[in-house]
Amino acid sequence: MGSWDILTYYCAITLLIIAYLLGSIPSAVWIGKKYYGIDIREHGSKNAGTTNMLRVLGKRAAIPVFIIDFFKGFLAVQITFIMKFDESISPAWLINLRIIATIAVVAGHIFPIFANFKGGKGVATLVGAVTGIYPPIMLLCFAVWALVFAIWHYVSLASMIAGCCFPIFVLVFSSITYDKAAPFMSVPFIVFSWVIAVLLIWTHRKNIKRLREGTESKIYIWPRPGEPDKFTE
Repeated sequence: MGSWDILTYYCAITLLIIAYLLGSIPSAVWIGKKYYGIDIREHGSKNAGTTNMLRVLGKRAAIPVFIIDFFKGFLAVQITFIMKFDESISPAWLINLRIIATIAVVAGHIFPIFANFKGGKGVATLVGAVTGIYPPIMLLCFAVWALVFAIWHYVSLASMIAGCCFPIFVLVFSSITYDKAAPFMSVPFIVFSWVIAVLLIWTHRKNIKRLREGTESKIYIWPRPGEPDKFTE
C-alpha cells in the first residue's frame, strides 16, 4: 500500500464514495412515495427494505425494491475491478477494496444521504455486494435462507441464520482450497465475514425480541389453501 501514488488514492476514494452513493439510493422510500403515496418508514416495521414493502404493499412493490437494492450492492463491488489496471494495486488489495466497497454500499443503504440517513437493514444490498465478491458462497447462503424461510416463514430468522452461516462457509472454503488468489483466502475477508454475521444479528435485534415474544410476522409468498393471496396487489 505504501507504493500507491496520489492518483491511486484518488481513484480508490472516488470509487468508495460512489459505492456509498449507490447504497444511498432509497428504492423502498422512493417507490413507496411515488407509486403508493406513502413513506414506507412510517408503516409496518418502519424499515425501508424488501420485507417491509412485501408486508405492507405486496409483491408488486417488493420485487423491484429487492432488484434495485441487490444490484446497487453488486455494482458497487464490480466498479472496483477498474483498479486491477493500476499496477500498484496488488490482488490482495483489490480484494480489500471490494470488501471496503461492500461496507460503503451497505452503510449507504442503512444511512442514505438521499433519505435523511434513515434507511433499511441492508440485507439485499449486502447479498448483491457479496455476490460480486464470490458468488458460490452467496449461493450456499441463499440455499440456507430459502430452506429456513420455507420451513418457518420468517424472513428475519432466515436472514440471520444465513448470515451466521456465511463465515462458516468462508472458513470451510479457505480450508479446502489451494487457490491463493481466491478472496476467501484473504484474512480481511474472513474477518469481514464474521463482522457481517455480527452486524446482521445487531440490525435484527428488534426482530429477535419479537421472535422470542411470538409476535414476529410470518410471510407466505404463496397463499395457504382457503386463504386469499394478500400479496398479489
